[in-house]
Amino acid sequence: MSETIFSKIIRKEIPADIVYEDDLALAFKDINPQAPVHILVIPKKTIVQLATAESDDHAVLGHLLLTAKRVAEEAGLSNGYRVVINNGADGGQTVDHLHLHILGGRSLQWPPG
Repeated sequence: MSETIFSKIIRKEIPADIVYEDDLALAFKDINPQAPVHILVIPKKTIVQLATAESDDHAVLGHLLLTAKRVAEEAGLSNGYRVVINNGADGGQTVDHLHLHILGGRSLQWPPG
């Protein structure tokens, strides 16, 4: 596995606007927001993408979703929000480290694009 910007953020080598952290996950504001609220939730364990997750990753995957819920609540997204996981190049994934996008703060349309 190659080093990613997220690995450096986890180790605090690169600054990020961190909004939540625990032993398994880290959440921080996206530097290129696509909505008024755009927060990324990443596992501290490197999982390249959802397609490469293994069955023994089930606990961390569930934890990421519960973390997204908690972070969205703390961000005041009581009217709703979207959680997105991009998988692979055709799915729009640009960093090879699994991450969840929390998007909110405005009415989101469907289809997303």
